Amino acid sequence: MNPLASQLNDRLKTDSPYVYDMLSTLGREIYFPKEGILSQSAEAGSHAKKYNATIGIATENGGPMHLAVIQDTLSAYNPKDLYPYAPPAGKPELRKVWRDKMLAENPSLSGKSFGNPIVTNALTHGLSIVADLLVDEGDAVIYPDKNWENYELTFGIRRHAKIINYPLFTEDMKFNSEGLRDALLSVQAGGKAVVVLNFPNNPTGYTPGEKEGNEIVAAVKEAAEAGINVVVVTDDAYFGLFFEHSLQESLFGRLADLHPRVLAVKVDGATKEEYVWGFRVGFITYAGSPEATSVLEQKTMGIIRATISSASHPSQTFVLQALKSEDFHPQKEEKFAVMKGRANKVKALLDSGKYGDVWEYYPFNSGYFMCLKLKTVDAEALRQRLLHEYGVGTIALGDHDLRIAFSCIAEENLEEIFDLIHQAVLDLQQG
Repeated sequence: MNPLASQLNDRLKTDSPYVYDMLSTLGREIYFPKEGILSQSAEAGSHAKKYNATIGIATENGGPMHLAVIQDTLSAYNPKDLYPYAPPAGKPELRKVWRDKMLAENPSLSGKSFGNPIVTNALTHGLSIVADLLVDEGDAVIYPDKNWENYELTFGIRRHAKIINYPLFTEDMKFNSEGLRDALLSVQAGGKAVVVLNFPNNPTGYTPGEKEGNEIVAAVKEAAEAGINVVVVTDDAYFGLFFEHSLQESLFGRLADLHPRVLAVKVDGATKEEYVWGFRVGFITYAGSPEATSVLEQKTMGIIRATISSASHPSQTFVLQALKSEDFHPQKEEKFAVMKGRANKVKALLDSGKYGDVWEYYPFNSGYFMCLKLKTVDAEALRQRLLHEYGVGTIALGDHDLRIAFSCIAEENLEEIFDLIHQAVLDLQQG
């Protein structure tokens, strides 16, 4: 094993032995090079005052070389904030601003020990880092039956984890905290469980309430007290889009410092929060002691260096500029109001009695989506009917669930789309 990896492992064993035990084989072997091109380039950046011939970019007239056909469309930005490589961990100022934003929006983080967010290539990359760093073949990865299908690829296919699902909802349509507890306790004492919590949930648009949130935290703590090492990943892709009574914070704040056997990891980003999907700017943040988070961040930088090298510099600059703007919060509130209006309109339509008895709907109070639970027709058959006869695109999930993204339908068009869905159901019933 590389000496740098061994040094990081020794630091983690001494400070947080349970967290060390959570590392995958790759997680133990990975490190960020202290001696090499990046470190030598960084040293040259500080001391090479005459000529710096270290880093693999081209320069011209004292700045990064660039094409006018690109820069002319980006003239509001200094070339130095666009064209050079960003640091592997991301732009330092962006990391600081995002950390400040996390503290402002999650009061439960006050007084908790957590590290500095590291920039990822959006949330999928952050989840992939979690999988690489903390999941070995056969490890238990726990998430509900209604989930984002990419979890299967990220944890099941790439890392050969043992996927454990539990029903998302109870019979009275609340979060199934007992199901989560049972799934956790199915792991043997001395073992490891990786729990993924995605609220607002994709595909249902559901966020638990205060009582359910406390039950989730209690279930995690009970598992830790039973001798199970628990990694809890909060996939906060749709954070902040809370439209009704529900948790208004990430559970990351309550899970941080919960127990020595619990490692809380927050994966979030500007992608959906700030409506910049194609920018691919996400973050991964670890809770824990300063020593433990320092080691995990070094290993994370090693994974980034070994895979994408660093995330897009221009995208980070664009997001940072927006976050620092005095117009950011007013504009974000405007978009939130639009999204909330769409969600409320959907709920009013579904509660109107207009659509008879052909479906129920799963609870939704947040995010981008909602799901119909079809009573009389097959979801895939309905999806096909809608697509080819009515020109309406939806997502079929399993036999009975149909996901509708109200996020991309104007409020004035929502009634029409549900009318068409209803008509397509009637078509299928009539054969």
